[in-house]
Amino acid sequence: MKIAIVEDDINMRKSLEISMGDYEEFEVKTFKNAKDALKKLDDSFDLIITDINMPGMDGLEFVKELDGKFDVIIMTANATLSRAIESIHLGVKDFLLKPFDIDTLVEAIKREDKIQQVTKKISKKSKESKDGFLGTSEILDGVLNIANKAAKTDASVLLLGESGVGKEVFANYIHKNSPRAKKPFIAINMAALPENLIESELFGFEKGAFTDALEAKAGQFELANGGTLFLDEIAEMPYGVQAKLLRALQEREVRRLGSSKSIKIDVRIVAATNADLDKKIKNGEFREDLYYRLNTIPLHIPPLRERKEEILAIAESMAQKYCQKYNFEQKTFSEGAKEELLSYDWPGNIRELLSVVERAVILSEKDEIQANELYLENRRRN
Repeated sequence: MKIAIVEDDINMRKSLEISMGDYEEFEVKTFKNAKDALKKLDDSFDLIITDINMPGMDGLEFVKELDGKFDVIIMTANATLSRAIESIHLGVKDFLLKPFDIDTLVEAIKREDKIQQVTKKISKKSKESKDGFLGTSEILDGVLNIANKAAKTDASVLLLGESGVGKEVFANYIHKNSPRAKKPFIAINMAALPENLIESELFGFEKGAFTDALEAKAGQFELANGGTLFLDEIAEMPYGVQAKLLRALQEREVRRLGSSKSIKIDVRIVAATNADLDKKIKNGEFREDLYYRLNTIPLHIPPLRERKEEILAIAESMAQKYCQKYNFEQKTFSEGAKEELLSYDWPGNIRELLSVVERAVILSEKDEIQANELYLENRRRN
């Protein structure tokens, strides 16, 4: 495994180089700063380990320049929550606090290497499937046809469908097949954020904007600049914030909390909901003008029970993934188990299917998963 270490502190850099030299499976190359590393990194490197606080170009700026081409582990002695969150949004795989011992670092590296190997195996197995989709069906092809047309434009897309149908997968698919594919894809779930944090999370804030604002923080719009911002559970957005979102979309600019300066943005919006927005508009819970702004291209994602052809392909591919994850021998589904999977109506859709498959892989006694090991006996069927 070829690893690049980017660290401005010479003592730390040399210490890591010497310590990791004891591991034959690692080929280590060190760099004293990010700019030097950018000049010499090539496709032969498997992993980048970088300090976050460096003169010139810091670790987060460095990660942005890498543009997702490498897996990255960040190390720092001065961690802040906002920087940790930002690094995760940029796709950083791990975040190590200094001081750490060499065993901790090696464990993180080996964990990342294992994830890479599993991903490669699954990608090879599913090379004929579409990005992020492990099965195919006539209905899915129809939806993807619309998604492909939408992807080529900057038009806002509203993903509609039951919980668990894979709306974020569709959002990611649109991004990957768009001219913005090399720029950030950032997903934010409105239902997962406390109401009082949604505005600052979306638009950012300046130092001192409120009591706990100890340093300035870029919002999700800024972090997604040039790319795609996926707003999941959009119906849960507070009514007051909806007006500010509408303004940001109309004016193509945002203003951080505590600032009088507007920041120009170039962001493509994909929103999603399983709620009845027409009803929410009538009840005064969702702005009609925002709805029309988001609903340029509506994309209705059918539930899994209407996409039966995909079920077995998804189940078999995910069974392989979970066997890899838990270091099990490969497991398959018996004919009876396959019949059970196809007869069940999947109210929780793909999310529920993944849960059922993972449980079956863990609890099944032999290499062939039986129908009773799916634990669907008392559940709804078509």
